[in-house]
Amino acid sequence: MTVSSSNSVAETSSIAELLVWASSQFVDSDSPRLDAELLLAFALKKDRTYLFTWPEKTLSGDQFLCFQESVTRRIQGEPVAYLMGEQGFWSLTLNVNPSTLIPRPETELLVEIALEKVSSTDANVLDLGTGTGAIALALASEHPAWSVTGVDFSSEAVTLAQENKTRCGLTNAEFLQSNWFDSLDDHRRFDLIVSNPPYIDPEDIHLSQGDVRFEPKSALISQQKGLADIVTIATHAREFLAPGGWLMFEHGYDKGNDCLQLLQTLGYQQVETRQDLGDRDRVTLGRFR
Repeated sequence: MTVSSSNSVAETSSIAELLVWASSQFVDSDSPRLDAELLLAFALKKDRTYLFTWPEKTLSGDQFLCFQESVTRRIQGEPVAYLMGEQGFWSLTLNVNPSTLIPRPETELLVEIALEKVSSTDANVLDLGTGTGAIALALASEHPAWSVTGVDFSSEAVTLAQENKTRCGLTNAEFLQSNWFDSLDDHRRFDLIVSNPPYIDPEDIHLSQGDVRFEPKSALISQQKGLADIVTIATHAREFLAPGGWLMFEHGYDKGNDCLQLLQTLGYQQVETRQDLGDRDRVTLGRFR
């Protein structure tokens, strides 16, 4: 492979050579090879299996320029999902943009627990801070008879969630602009309220590192060392839960005990905290009345 500088590569390089080169550039990534494969497949408008089936092929001029630009932007720290404009979550592929957080694999734990705990065939579900609509649409896709509502303070997020609803071909979800519960009818009751709210301490040093530098801070940080929005949600959810309804939310890995105590103090029952695949506290849940 001909390399003219540390951040450039010859247009005549093969797929296999381009993958080696790009992987070597992503020194700050936790998954440099995967990043390279995703970006090259995106430039080719192919799936990743094409890369392994035809490793000797070269790119057209436009394909090469697209890939080279994506690599340059990834080196600067831009998330792969924003560069591609989409991200997989659950069984869905969702549009993403910098107005919302990128759906992450650990958030799928919320979907798993919701499907485990709510057995009703016609449940009413509320997703607070829906962002891309990932959680709401994953639940709607698993239970077509459920009625799922997603709300977000950001009008841009609501528009994106509606686009994803159309992309996924789902009809049992709706998305509204609301600051948590503020725009909801006081008489609405839900069998499940789920949320992946902002929960990062504003002083957390990780906010200046990695992909989160490019994500909206309003969807990441929360006062009271990451607990302010969780306290708001847990307090007011009691007014909107149907008898026996569940509240569950994602939180920081070091906030499991705080969230357990909060729900118990507020009168929730069957309170527990679940761990993610890395054995870190990730989701706390409880049932009201």
